Amino acid sequence: MGQANYQQQVLGILGGGQLGRMLIQSAINYNLTVHIMDPDPEAPCKNLCRTFVQGDLKDYDTVYAFGKTCDVISIEIEHVNTAALYQLEQEGKKVFPQPRVIELIQDKRTQKQFYQDQGIPTAPFVLTENKADVARHLDFLPAVHKLGKEGYDGRGVQTIPDAGAIGRAFDVPGLLEKFVDFDKELAVIVARNEHGAVKTFPSVECAFHPVHNLVEFLFSPAEISPETDQKAQALALKVIEKLDMVGLLAVELFVTKSGEILVNEIAPRPHNSGHHTIEANFTSQFEQHLRAVMGMPLGDTGIRSGAAMVNLLGEAGYTGEALVEGLDEAIQEKGVYLHLYGKKLTKPFRKMGHVTVLEADMGRLREKAQRIKELIKIKA
Repeated sequence: MGQANYQQQVLGILGGGQLGRMLIQSAINYNLTVHIMDPDPEAPCKNLCRTFVQGDLKDYDTVYAFGKTCDVISIEIEHVNTAALYQLEQEGKKVFPQPRVIELIQDKRTQKQFYQDQGIPTAPFVLTENKADVARHLDFLPAVHKLGKEGYDGRGVQTIPDAGAIGRAFDVPGLLEKFVDFDKELAVIVARNEHGAVKTFPSVECAFHPVHNLVEFLFSPAEISPETDQKAQALALKVIEKLDMVGLLAVELFVTKSGEILVNEIAPRPHNSGHHTIEANFTSQFEQHLRAVMGMPLGDTGIRSGAAMVNLLGEAGYTGEALVEGLDEAIQEKGVYLHLYGKKLTKPFRKMGHVTVLEADMGRLREKAQRIKELIKIKA
C-alpha cells in the first residue's frame, strides 16, 4: 500500500443530524475534511464541519451541486435524491453506499423482495397497494403493516393483530409482514470497504419502547449463545456481500422462539444500535464508516467492556428549549458517558442524546442503565 491519500479528499455527507455529528467527531482524528448538507439551518453538524450547506436532500439540483464539491459522498440518512447520486457516480465521484443500494433500501418493499430473492431468511410477507388490499389478507393476521417508503424511527409501522384493527393500515403501497413471536431483537453492524474487506461487530440486544417503537436500551454483548452470535454475524455478512455494498450496514434481526434468525430491516449508515461502540469497542461504528468509505483499512471491532446504551428522548408533555435534569449526578458515576446531540429544542420522544454505560457484570449493567435512564430527564 502506498501513501494514504484520503487526507487530501473531501468527504461530503448528506444529512447533518446526530449521526453526522458523531461521524465528524471521528473524522477530526484523521484530519479529514467534511462537508455537510442538511435541510435544517440549525442542524447539529452546522458548526462542526468545514462547509455546511442548507438544502433539500431530495432535490436533484441541490444534491448534485453539493456532490460536485466533494471527492467521496456518503449519507447519514437514506431519504436522499438517488438520481443525482447516480449522475455523480457516472462522473467519477465515489458514492458509498452506492446509489443502487440506497435506492433498494429506501423502499421496504424492494428490500423485502431482495431478501426473498437472495435466500436471506426474513418474516413471510405480502406486498399491498392500499388499505382495501390489506383487508383481502385477513388470513395473514396477526401482522405488521409497514409503509413502503418514508417510514423512519418507528413512524410508518402499524401492528394489525386482527380484522378489527384493519383501519390502522396505510392507504398507500406497503407490505404486510407476518407477526414474528420473537425471543430477542438483535442488531449486527457490518462494514465493507472498496477492496472487499469486511468486518462485523459482535451482536447487540435491543429493547424497544413499548409504545413508540424506538430503541430504549441496548446491551452489548447480547446475552445469546456463541452459536447464535456467529449465525447473526454470518447473516449480516451475507447481506452486505449480496448487496455488494461499500460502507457501513446495520442489520436488525429477530431471534424466534425456535432459535431461527430472521432479517427484519437494514440501514446503510451508522445506526442507533451502534452508538455504544464509541466507548465500548476498539473501533467505533463512526470510525468504521469513515474507514469503509474512504478506502482505509477496517478497524478491530472487538469489545473492550460490556456496555449499555440508553437513548435520551424528550420527556412527554415538554416542548421548547431543552433543559437536562439529573446530569451532574449521572456523570459522577464511573463508566457513564454522555452524548448530547446539539438539538436546542425538545419535544416528546425526540432523540436528544444517548448515554453509554460501561460495566463488566451484565446484571449490574442492566440495573445501572435503568437507574441512569430514570435519573436523566430532558424537559423544557
